[in-house]
Amino acid sequence: MSTLPRAFRWLALGGLALGLGWSPLVPADTPASIVVGYLGMERPDDQEPLSVLDPVIDDEGLQGARLGINDNNATAQFLGQEFVFHEAVVAQGGDVGEALESLVERGVEWIVSGLPAAALNEVMAHPARGGRVVFNAWAPDDELRGEACHPELYHTTPSRRMLADALAQFLGFKQWDRWALVYGNTDEDRILADVLRASAERYGHRVVGDRMWPHDPMARRAEGGFHAIQREIPVFLQDLPEHDVLVIADETDYFGEYFPFQTWAPRPVVGTQGLMATPWHRAHESWGAVQLQRRFEKLADRWMTPRDFGAWLALRSLGEATARTGSVERDAVLDYMLSEEFELAGYLGFPVSYRTWNHQLRQPILITGPRMVASVSPQEGYLHPRTPLDALGADEGESQCRF
Repeated sequence: MSTLPRAFRWLALGGLALGLGWSPLVPADTPASIVVGYLGMERPDDQEPLSVLDPVIDDEGLQGARLGINDNNATAQFLGQEFVFHEAVVAQGGDVGEALESLVERGVEWIVSGLPAAALNEVMAHPARGGRVVFNAWAPDDELRGEACHPELYHTTPSRRMLADALAQFLGFKQWDRWALVYGNTDEDRILADVLRASAERYGHRVVGDRMWPHDPMARRAEGGFHAIQREIPVFLQDLPEHDVLVIADETDYFGEYFPFQTWAPRPVVGTQGLMATPWHRAHESWGAVQLQRRFEKLADRWMTPRDFGAWLALRSLGEATARTGSVERDAVLDYMLSEEFELAGYLGFPVSYRTWNHQLRQPILITGPRMVASVSPQEGYLHPRTPLDALGADEGESQCRF
């Protein structure tokens, strides 16, 4: 956050606006419009938080986009620009194509996606999209940045590989090199387990043993099952080889929270539960993050989630590009977003920017416990010829993305 006095910050804003050819104090009679749509999907009825301490959130992602629109318009009004926002949220199993068509009919030219991978692919292939750019603010699937990448798809949420690499770097700093891995029996958890194995190999760790949690996602414990849990989990883990850390792959949050303090050996639990890698966390307060947290809480009456943060980054990317270029034209905005000059303040220490080879936003990743941030990756000592941020996720030479 800037330490300049308020008056000087306004003068700086005025200088920027004058440099772009507009008066900072006299908006244009007819502002140039940037029409953005948010396309999301309702939360499944059977996916409620495992803990009663976590709220049931029905507007995740959408509220982040709303805050991004507000933040953009706070500056756009001085630059002769205006961000117009439309929303479309479909039910589980609903017609994503129909929702896309409704946004297009309302003049939407840029789309922020709060959709899982399958629905996002449907949007990218739908004829109504035309050449509209879509920001993926939700789906972590690596194939969307790899073999299934698209030149008009940009990613403001990190991939699974980026999250796994961020965690692996921290475990390397701690010299916790022997991993035991427990993963769920869903397709997403099996994919994540493979990603974690790849990150372990990349950073010199070793998965010494693994187990698949055999129960179905909704086979949660009945009230009063604590004694059964503290007997079952140690037995489930007792035959694992000697390890430094227990790594959990449970994206649907149906078993991982049971493992801390229930392990056979006294070992830390990391992964999707316990110590986690995440793009945003409610405990994050460094680099001016408290300011963003408070603005979001005032708007949404809850804390910001990683999916809200991804949607906010998408809107702020457009806001930064249109302000710096003084243009709302598609090609001018995209050229600037992919240039070396583009940098966006994301309250994460490093400015964030887009990778040209797969349109993934390069960004620091928080390493957090339930109530406190423990670290931020990339860790010191993990170098890269371009930027340390490119040490997280598939690098250009190993990317399967070919536009």
